[in-house]
Amino acid sequence: MSILLIAEFDQNALKPASRSAVTAASQISGEIDVLVAGHNVAAIAEQVAKIKGVTRVLVADDVAFAKPLAENLAPLVQNIASKYSHVISAASSFGKNLLPRVAALLDVDMVSEVTKIIDAETYVRPLYAGNLNATVKTAEAIKLLTIRPTGFVAAQDGDQSAPIENISATGDKALSRFVNEQIQTSERPELATARIVVTGGRSLGSAEKFDALMTPLANKLGAAIGATRAAVDAGFAPNEWQVGQTGTVVAPEVYVAIGVSGAAQHIAGMKESRLVIAINQDPDAQIFQWSDYGLVADLFDALPKISAAL
Repeated sequence: MSILLIAEFDQNALKPASRSAVTAASQISGEIDVLVAGHNVAAIAEQVAKIKGVTRVLVADDVAFAKPLAENLAPLVQNIASKYSHVISAASSFGKNLLPRVAALLDVDMVSEVTKIIDAETYVRPLYAGNLNATVKTAEAIKLLTIRPTGFVAAQDGDQSAPIENISATGDKALSRFVNEQIQTSERPELATARIVVTGGRSLGSAEKFDALMTPLANKLGAAIGATRAAVDAGFAPNEWQVGQTGTVVAPEVYVAIGVSGAAQHIAGMKESRLVIAINQDPDAQIFQWSDYGLVADLFDALPKISAAL
């Protein structure tokens, strides 16, 4: 069997989610080719070539791929997919946008949000906001999978580099165009891969209070900041901070939930965290059923004291 993994990267480095996808691909058993599609991506290709388990790096370098528009990338993947038994991407916004389009072009079913590889045809994926795990088997000739990064450790670099090969690009399909992007830069770790995450809920009251209470704690812990959907909808935090089924799924070593009620869609996004600490003034809050440690207290009184003590 041979596997095609579609790399996701920014201007400087491969995304950790793609490294987790490499780990998942290695559990299927077969040669792993990684597609790096972009513009001026030689440095990214060299990074990918060093990852343990990668057999070959395919580079499609074209100005049409300067921004990862799924409308341009999907035909490229379609053109080379027939050589592979599996096509894999991380279950990020990038992968969730791209792989369904590839599945439609190939006229095959796909399996999304895979958290465990049982064998080459059988996988585990969550259902009903993570309350159930389904074992799914597919007999498609080409199996398309998106991999939930929190289910697999990130692949590390090996001692050798895989060969890098250039392939033909498919150009701009003129189905969409890039207008602009607004990127928030931060010295904090990326939410999806952070070792520590502190998340605030709507009970923080306002964007000003959210920032005043959450930022000092996150800075002292070296943590990423998350937010519930209610806090995001209320304008307390940006969309990219949302943790949950409709946001980012996280599995940090330590997850601190502050003023979080524990709605089902939020629990689905953090239930795999290794250690959960909850602070809420409601002793009956649902979040306490998922926490290892709980503090029933007024967060406006408790948080400044905790931050000062660190």
